[in-house]
Amino acid sequence: MSEDPREKIIICRCNDVTLKEIEDLIDRGITDIEEIKRLTRIGMGPCQGRTCIPLVVSIIARKTGKKPEEIPVPATRVPVRPVMMGVLAGEMDDEE
Repeated sequence: MSEDPREKIIICRCNDVTLKEIEDLIDRGITDIEEIKRLTRIGMGPCQGRTCIPLVVSIIARKTGKKPEEIPVPATRVPVRPVMMGVLAGEMDDEE
């Protein structure tokens, strides 16, 4: 049995989500990006969805016949409190 070529097409590079995974969810009736995000972690990596969210929108549009502008995208959530880069990098304490 040959491998599905959609398994080699990466939609979310941050979390290694393939085209096949996205299309399988859509084929099961899951077309809400928030739900797809929760199931696959698309948009949760370092790029915060800059690459994968537009790709998923276009895949949903193609498979459902909707226009891309009809598909709501997840809201960007900023941190409740700003965090210094040194804290994120582990070079300083949160209290500094």
